[in-house]
Amino acid sequence: MNEFNPPKRILMGPGPSDADPRVLRALSAPLVGHLDPAFLGVMDEIQQLLRTVFETRNRLTIPVSATGSAGMEAAFVNLIEPGDAVVVCVNGVFGERMSDIVTRCGGRLTRVETQWGHGLDMEEVRKTLQRTRPRILAAVQAETSTGVLTPPARLREVLKEFPETLLLLDCVTSLGGHPVEIDRHGVDFAYSGTQKCLSCPPGLAPITVSDRGVERIRQRKTKVQSWYLDLTMVEKYWGADRTYHHTAPISMNYALRESLRLIVEEGLQNRYDRHRLNHQALVAGVEAMGLEMLVRPEDRLWVLNTVRVPDGVSDAAVRSRLLSDFGIEIGGGLGPLKDRIWRVGLMGASSHPNNVLMLLNALERILRQEGVRLAPGSGVEAASAVFDRQEPPV
Repeated sequence: MNEFNPPKRILMGPGPSDADPRVLRALSAPLVGHLDPAFLGVMDEIQQLLRTVFETRNRLTIPVSATGSAGMEAAFVNLIEPGDAVVVCVNGVFGERMSDIVTRCGGRLTRVETQWGHGLDMEEVRKTLQRTRPRILAAVQAETSTGVLTPPARLREVLKEFPETLLLLDCVTSLGGHPVEIDRHGVDFAYSGTQKCLSCPPGLAPITVSDRGVERIRQRKTKVQSWYLDLTMVEKYWGADRTYHHTAPISMNYALRESLRLIVEEGLQNRYDRHRLNHQALVAGVEAMGLEMLVRPEDRLWVLNTVRVPDGVSDAAVRSRLLSDFGIEIGGGLGPLKDRIWRVGLMGASSHPNNVLMLLNALERILRQEGVRLAPGSGVEAASAVFDRQEPPV
C-alpha cells in the first residue's frame, strides 16, 4: 500500500474550508505530553485567543476534544435535565439535530418552525416563549443547510421579556466569519467547529459558557448524561486544577492556536469585511449569469451561499464536473432542498477573490456546455466590478 497523497482541491463547500499553510505546519510540530508544562501553556493561550474571537470574557471558554457536533451535544447534555422545557428554532438540518438531542436528554421540546431558506419570525418566537416559559431557547446563527442568518441581537431582543431563559447559540459556521459578540448579546452557551471560518482541520469544538450558564450546570439535580462531555469535569482539566480527564488531541490544539493567531493578526472587523465583500461579489456574478439565490438579501449568510439549481440541470453532474475538471468542491442541498440548491462556502482561507472568480468562470463554462441559456452579462465581470468598487486599503 502506497503513501496517501490527497488530490489538490479548492474547498468551497459547506466545510471543511482550506487551511492556511501556517496551520498545516503547526500540525506537524513534535508531540509533547497532554500535561506537559509547555502544552499547558498552549492551552492557556488557546483560551485567551478563543475569548477574543468569541468576543467574550467568559472564564469557561475552551475547545471540546471532538467535532462541532459534539459541541452541540455538550451544550444540551450539560444544560438540560429531564422534564426541562426547551424551545428550538428550526429552519434547517441543524435545528432538526438540536431537536433530536433535546428529546434524547428528556427535555420537553417545543419547536418554532420556518420554511427552509427563510428567516425566523421573531413574533412567533416571542409567543412560543410566552406560552412555554422554557429554561432554554436554542437557535442556529448560521444555518449551513440553507444559507440563512439568524442575528443574535434579534433573539436577545425577544428574550428581554424572559430573563430566566438561557440563550443557546450554534456558531459552527459563523465563528470567525460573522460577528457573534457573545457578551454583547448575552449568549449563555455557544459552540462552534474548527473546520469552517476558523480554517482549521475538523476535530475540535470551541465552546463558551456564561457565568449564568455555569451556575445552571452546577445546580443540576442529576448527573450530566455524558461522562466525556460533562463540563463539571472537563473544566477542571482546562482550569487551574489541571485535573486529568482525557488525553487532549495535542496536534489539533497546535493547529487551533495557529488558526486563532491568524484571525487576531487579520483583525476581526477586517475579517468580517473580507467575508462580506467576497459574498457580495459572488452574488453579483451569480445574478449576472441569470441564476437565483435561495435566500432573501436581508437573511443571507456571507460565508455560506445557496444558489438555486436551474431547471433541467443535474445538481450532482455539475458538482462532479467542478471537482473533476477544476478541482473545486461545492456542496449540494439537504433534506427538502436536495437537488435544488448548490451550497457555496466562502469561509476563512477559502474566502478569497481568486476563488470567487474561478468558481464563476468554471460554473459558467459548465452550464453553457450543459445547454443552459445564461444571461449575456458575464459573472466574472460582475464580480470583478464589485471588487473594483472597493476603496484600496489605507
